[in-house]
Amino acid sequence: MQKLIFFVGVAGTGKTTVAKRLSALIPAAFLDRDTIGGRFVEAILEMKGLDKNDRDSDFYKANLRDLEYDTAKDVCIENLAAGQNVFMISPFTAELKNKLWIEDVITAAGLNKELVDVKVIVVTLQDMNLQKDRIVGRQTERDQWKLTNWGDFQKRVDFVPEINWDIPASSILIFDNSGELTPEKTDILKRFAAGV
Repeated sequence: MQKLIFFVGVAGTGKTTVAKRLSALIPAAFLDRDTIGGRFVEAILEMKGLDKNDRDSDFYKANLRDLEYDTAKDVCIENLAAGQNVFMISPFTAELKNKLWIEDVITAAGLNKELVDVKVIVVTLQDMNLQKDRIVGRQTERDQWKLTNWGDFQKRVDFVPEINWDIPASSILIFDNSGELTPEKTDILKRFAAGV
């Protein structure tokens, strides 16, 4: 079966780090929503005279959020249709609530649930200080808005989104990414992805 694995969680929990570690063990198209749509979103926000790093503004939510996620969805569908395993990295909070969203992805790729193994890895941390330290440590321009507005931005790092997709509970892993990503933790990820 093809693998379609979602790495979800709030900023700073290490979604991308976890996905990269697993991608070294399982070949897959690596689709980070920030990479797919980030430059276009930044350009549009700047054209509107808004902070290019702000993903919490009303304008972003009303005009760009779904555009960015739908573009990532389209790239996912193309890769699934081409026979690739796919790793999707982003919070996907609204999409996880929508039972039909994952069905649409699989059907649009010309596949069915018997051919695609859908899994969700919810990446969490134990405390806010670790989240902030990781955001500071990755030193990206996009994070400056988060750090400047930390009081408004900070989110529960142990947040588990509502998942309404028709997948078994065994296809959802709550993964505490606090501390070092050890070989033992990597093995947990590998075994979960493989379904063993």
